[in-house]
Order: sequence, then structure tokens, then C-alpha cells
Amino acid sequence: MADNKAILKAGDKEIELPILSGTAGYDVIDIRSLGANGYFTYDPGFMATGSCESSITYIDGAKGILLHRGYSIEELARDSDYIEVVYMLLHDKTPTSEEYKEFKDIMTRHTLVHDQLHNFFRGFRRDAHPMAMLCGTVGAMASFYHDDLDINDPEQRLRSAYRLVAKMPTLVAMCYKYNIGQPFVHPKNSLSYAENFLNMMFSVPAEDYKISPAVAKAVDRIFILHADHEQNASTSTVRLAGSSGANPYACIAAGVASLWGPAHGGANEACLNMLEEIGTVDRIPEFIARAKDKADPFRLMGFGHRVYKNFDPRATVMRESCHEVLAELNIDDPLLNVAMELERIALSDPYFAEKKLFPNVDFYSGIVLKAIGIPTNMFTCIFALARTVGWASHWHEMLSQPGQKIGRPRQLYTGEAQRSYNKIDK
Repeated sequence: MADNKAILKAGDKEIELPILSGTAGYDVIDIRSLGANGYFTYDPGFMATGSCESSITYIDGAKGILLHRGYSIEELARDSDYIEVVYMLLHDKTPTSEEYKEFKDIMTRHTLVHDQLHNFFRGFRRDAHPMAMLCGTVGAMASFYHDDLDINDPEQRLRSAYRLVAKMPTLVAMCYKYNIGQPFVHPKNSLSYAENFLNMMFSVPAEDYKISPAVAKAVDRIFILHADHEQNASTSTVRLAGSSGANPYACIAAGVASLWGPAHGGANEACLNMLEEIGTVDRIPEFIARAKDKADPFRLMGFGHRVYKNFDPRATVMRESCHEVLAELNIDDPLLNVAMELERIALSDPYFAEKKLFPNVDFYSGIVLKAIGIPTNMFTCIFALARTVGWASHWHEMLSQPGQKIGRPRQLYTGEAQRSYNKIDK
């Protein structure tokens, strides 16, 4: 490295590559000139590749740091609400009281979906997976706003983002109601974002749903803690789809599809499935022993994190809400008893501390969702609901930056070299 450059020796060539520095985190080597010199990098899973420049979210996994626009996730989860975080992610600043009030009103007025969208649901099987319905209906929204899809117009981009964030709770609740055979519930403008979602999920025409403040607060925190997480698989998918000039609804539908994978958005669902496999508190020691056995394929889901090598900063805040909800609802559920005992053992066993296997945000959010009556097949939909603002923010940011190109990764080809083709009759 000399004069803030890296020197790459490749064969008989010496290639100078600029070194770029961001506000925080690792410096990056700008490799864009490699192609002109006859080389590409090979990095499956993009473990050492920066795909873009962004000012939205910063993560330091070794130190357990997650910042949105420079603000720590712990402060945001404790002192703000989801609507304020949505505004901040989309607008690169926290709102004033007047801006917050106006923005909250915009979000409230956009929650209703077009009545013809109800017809799309009737085309699904009654037992269709909620994520299958969400993929289809989010993409279908483009057909209702075709005259407001100019991605080169910042105002139209923001209006699309507002619609997506506002309508996603309505769509997710519709997926649930369709599955269980209950009528769709329209949004109520008098309720907060989280309260409105809960009401659309659980109220029925025959009686009102009583919204618990502790539950509404916990759900709002789940939304905040999942709002964005930098360049993960689904966010990268949204950016890649957006780089082609695709409309915002198609891009977010692509994000929903990517999130559906069990290695990504299905983590809290996998955690609940694990608790069901354990079954009862007296079986926990058996599964703890299996988790410590390297020869056993069993893994404790909801413990540790691919990014956070110490602790998940989101889990600290979510743990508070988890215990508040369980105390408020006073539920005697064997599965929740297993979860709480598993948490106690994991936090006191030296093995877990040594391996940094602390409960992560998926562990606590899964318990909360289970406690308030949301079935496990809906968990990933709620993750998508919360993450929509992150996807939309990255899509909007990408299209705001000059010199954007369509995403076109390279490959290391290992197939046959060119050969002659013989006609089929030969």
C-alpha cells in the first residue's frame, strides 16, 4: 500500500487500486479497474465485497453496534416509535414535531388498499402460505399506481415508499384473515401503526379487540428492530432488482421472496420449531448436551448471529419487551416455559458465554409473536412488514446516486470449453 493505494501483483502486471475510507468501518479497495486488466475477483456469498455506497445503516458485528443514520438501535427502540424511524430512514434526518405529525398523518391515510386488491386473494388456495400471498399482492400493487411509477422522479419514489410502508400491515393482516377464513378488517385511522396492525389481525365483526399497551409497544419495537440491517440478502436483492429500472413494487416483492428463505427471514420461525421439538422443560438438558456435541447436527436456533460476533444489540431491548409481554398476558404455555428456561441456562452456562452464543433478536421476537397469538407461518410476513422501509430506503438511495449501473456479477466458469456440435442424427 502506498499513497492510499493497494498494489496488486498479477502475473507480470502491477495494478494500482485506490483505497477508499468511509465514516466508520473497514477501508475498501476499489477493484473496478481489474476487469480492464483481465481479472475479476471471486467472492462467493460476497463475504469481502462492498456492493454499494450507503449512508443508511452501519453495523460493527465484533462490537455489537447497529446504527441507523448514526443513531444506536438501543436508543431508537427505547425512545422513538416506528413511524419516526421510518421517516428518519427515508429522509436522512429525525423529524421535528410538526414533520412527525404530518408524516404520521400521511402514513395513516395510505393504509387502505384498493378494494379490487381483495379479488387477488380469492385466487389463492385457502391454505396458501402467507408469504406466497404477500409476494403476489405486493407485486400486484404496481397495477394500481402505473401512472405514478417514474423512478427518476424523487417525489414519486417517496410516494411509492410511503404507500408500501403504510399498506404492508393491511396486506399482512389480509394474508392471515384469508388463511383462517375470517373477513378482512379495514384499517382504523384512530389507531397507531402497531395498534392498527393488531386490530386488523385480531378483531372480528362480532366484537372489538382490546389492544394491550404492552403488546402494542412490543410489536412497535419488533418493527423498529427489524427496520433495516444493511446489505443483507433481501436488501441486496431489492437493490439488484432496482438497478434494472424495475418499479418499486416489483423490487419490494423481490425482497419479500428473498426474505422467505429459512436462512434469512425464517429464523424466528425456526426458533419456535426448535422449542416445539424440545417440547418440555425436563428435556432441555438433553438438547443442551446435543448443542455442545460437535458430532450432533442439532443447532440451537435463535442463539448467536452470523454478523454479531459478541451480542446482538437488538436482543437487549427485545428481551425487555418479551418479559413485559409475558408478565402482562400471564400465559401458561409449555412452549414459552421452555423458552424462558432455555434463556436462563444459556445466559448462565459458561459454554454459551465462551462461544458467544447469546439469545438474539429472533429468539425474543419469536416468543413475543407466539405469546400474542400469531402463528409461526406469519412470522416472516411480519419481518417483511418491518423491513419494507429498509428496502425502500436503499432503493431510493441507490436511484438518487449518480452513475448507477445495472447489477451484473461475474463468474468463475468451470464448464466445457468450446467444442463442435454434432447434429442429433449423428
